Amino acid sequence: MKNLILIRHAKSSWETPITDFERPLTVSGVNDSHLVSVEALKFLPKNYIIWSSSAKRALETATIFAQNLSFPLESINFRNDLYTFELYKLESIILSCSDDIENLVVFGHNEAITDFVNKYGTIFIDNVSTSGFVSIIFDTNSWKELKNGKTVKTIFPRDYR
Repeated sequence: MKNLILIRHAKSSWETPITDFERPLTVSGVNDSHLVSVEALKFLPKNYIIWSSSAKRALETATIFAQNLSFPLESINFRNDLYTFELYKLESIILSCSDDIENLVVFGHNEAITDFVNKYGTIFIDNVSTSGFVSIIFDTNSWKELKNGKTVKTIFPRDYR
């Protein structure tokens, strides 16, 4: 069994004239990250690894989650290649995960995340919201062989406000 949890970065700011990669979270993004991470604690497996896009908004979201989940910050794998909006790139990265890993948590970006959960999960989601959490389990022992999975949990901030 493989368990994949995809989390879209929290709401970010367009207020300052900086690159997309450098956009920080808004106050509501920070609040939503705390809200969802506390709820997610109830549904996370005992052991997992975290990969995150190295874009500032994803990095900040992953950091908030890790702090609330008591996950060591130095164990987060920040990856430039996860700064993608394309399904095929996200698929390629996830399929490259070592089969020794059973539970993978990925912080990333839309459209890639919404497209991934709709391709592999059992629940159609029009748009994975910012700070959205989607857990999918796969009946396989190899990440390279991912096929149809089962969506087992979604957590969206709007459902917990």
